[in-house]
Amino acid sequence: MNTCLSRNLIIALTAATALATLTSCSDSADAAKSAGGEQITVAGAAVTKDTALHDALPDAIKKSGTVRVATDVPYAPFEMFVAEGEPELTGLDYDLGQALGAKLGVKFDFAPQKFDGIVPAIQAGKFDAAMSAMTDNKERQAVVDFVDYSVSGSGIMVAKGNPEKITTLDDLCGKKAAVQAATNQLDLLKNHQAKCKAAGRGEIDIQTFPKDSDAQLALRSGKVVAQVQTKPAAGWTAKTADGGNAFQVVDDPAAAGGYGASPNGIAVSKKLPQLSDAIHKALQALIDDGTVTKIFDRYGVASIAVKEATKNAAVD
Repeated sequence: MNTCLSRNLIIALTAATALATLTSCSDSADAAKSAGGEQITVAGAAVTKDTALHDALPDAIKKSGTVRVATDVPYAPFEMFVAEGEPELTGLDYDLGQALGAKLGVKFDFAPQKFDGIVPAIQAGKFDAAMSAMTDNKERQAVVDFVDYSVSGSGIMVAKGNPEKITTLDDLCGKKAAVQAATNQLDLLKNHQAKCKAAGRGEIDIQTFPKDSDAQLALRSGKVVAQVQTKPAAGWTAKTADGGNAFQVVDDPAAAGGYGASPNGIAVSKKLPQLSDAIHKALQALIDDGTVTKIFDRYGVASIAVKEATKNAAVD
């Protein structure tokens, strides 16, 4: 994730819809119970243990049969509770972790950890890795290694059917667009005004709201033609609101992961290079066989999945 603000706004926006939707997500629970065995099913995909990858794991992890994974929950759609007040987890990161564990022949054991304490906890040896929609950047690379699995930035959400035929940011020029105040998405729209002017089109009529849910209401009521938010939040909202019948996400081919996108990765202790190598290879295997696409699509964010697994992709 890029900011604490973006994390908080997604929590506020999706809490209700997440709880309503998760009642149909039983295969996450099945995956959790079966992890470490020879085969499990995640998001409809069968995942089988790769003995060679298992053998390449650090001896301590092979002996324990467990990778200790930190996560800051809830942060929809990446990590959520199946039911409010209960410890059982679900979400994109959780499902992907179960699939990786099955491929490696070990259990990915998720435990809650406040986001700002995740990296220090890995450094202290409390966790082996973290899966928490964490942005891969050079500062974090100094203390952990990343296996990158998604690239995400800001996205455009419109009413179902896209009545205004919005396809890019340029199509917002001269039109009303909703955004939450004091966010990266507001900066994105402000910075795009010069391009609107250069094209001889009117500026975007930016409508700011104190809460993301207020911006969503403006779109629902037709007061704006689009809402700009993080692309994962847009995808999850479009997937869950009114059973998927209220909104849809604009997928700009020039910005598949979203505008201003950055890589998100699995953070792995630098003391465990064999683990990061094994996760890297397991992730690529899951990309190749289509499992990753099925997991991401389940949460409405297939467009942010990487096509090739990378390590420490951030360059600045």
